[in-house]
Amino acid sequence: MAPKRVIAHLDCDAFYATVELLRRPELRGQPVIVAGSGPRSVVTTASYEARKFGVGSAMPASQARRLCPTAIVIPPDFSAYRSKSREVWELVRERLDRVQSMGLDEAYVELTGVPKPLRVLRELIDEVRARTGIQISAGVGPNRLIAKCCSDLGKPAGFVAMGREEACIRFAPAPTRRLPGIGPKTAERLASLGYATVAQLQEADEALLAARFGDRTARYLKARAQFFDDSAVETETGAAKSVSTERTFDADIASHTELEEILRGLSSELCAGLQRKERRGRTVAIKVRLADWTTVTRARTLPDATNDTALVTETALELLRAYAPPQPVRLLGVRMAAFDDLEPDRPPAPAAPVGQLVLDV
Repeated sequence: MAPKRVIAHLDCDAFYATVELLRRPELRGQPVIVAGSGPRSVVTTASYEARKFGVGSAMPASQARRLCPTAIVIPPDFSAYRSKSREVWELVRERLDRVQSMGLDEAYVELTGVPKPLRVLRELIDEVRARTGIQISAGVGPNRLIAKCCSDLGKPAGFVAMGREEACIRFAPAPTRRLPGIGPKTAERLASLGYATVAQLQEADEALLAARFGDRTARYLKARAQFFDDSAVETETGAAKSVSTERTFDADIASHTELEEILRGLSSELCAGLQRKERRGRTVAIKVRLADWTTVTRARTLPDATNDTALVTETALELLRAYAPPQPVRLLGVRMAAFDDLEPDRPPAPAAPVGQLVLDV
């Protein structure tokens, strides 16, 4: 018999703020906000002392200052965050074989078949904290969905493991928005059908869901509510065909100026990784997920392969401005593909017009 799946979601607690506190230990215990100084800047992250005042990621910095006027505001330093992130995940990869990075501060790990997986994970988290100063919260379950939901419980320094049946009970009273993959608009539509909580969605009439959302989405929604998920922890085996970085916001962002500022940071993060690995690509793409869960990607192919931060950033910004999101945005990402190390003999492609793919989920 195949061993039972054991998946963990590892999430660094208040990562950017923690990195700043490691550099400024005199600020420990005080409300700290990491944000730019411009009038349109947004909160990158905040210490737990600041979060008690209602400060959250992606909130306008001006609003955060009003909520917590005594907060110490520090400008973001993404080079420092990338350096610390490499330190953390290289250590994790020294101990575990199957790790899927989801950004600077989170990753999924496959522990299926590992003897005493919970003990191994606890020892790893202790070692990461001792060697890097970063505290990781972990959620563990038989699939990625449960692991992700569990990692949000008990923060900071949370460690929660549960099976599917327990998850169905534990999260039953929660609103459907609590489930990754269900956005605010979908949650509103579900509530209008009488399915406001996870428990109600678990018992939902699939035919009624299909009439409103379509057969595929109806099956998807029921599976999420019942915590079925067979998605794999995807580890790189060789050079990846595309590389991306993205952020999901605690609150949807309507300001295009704020979105552009975030996109600049994402592009810089992406290019830093490409430059470190000496990889260059020709296709730059952005990913935009709207408040109603509509996901749009736009891409442009450049004449020559590049990893130049300024060029990639400007291309991504042009794509975002051309699309001009018609609704508030809940997720934003940038991606590079068509790498010259995978297609070395391919002649340079002429600049292509912007393309668009829309998926309604």
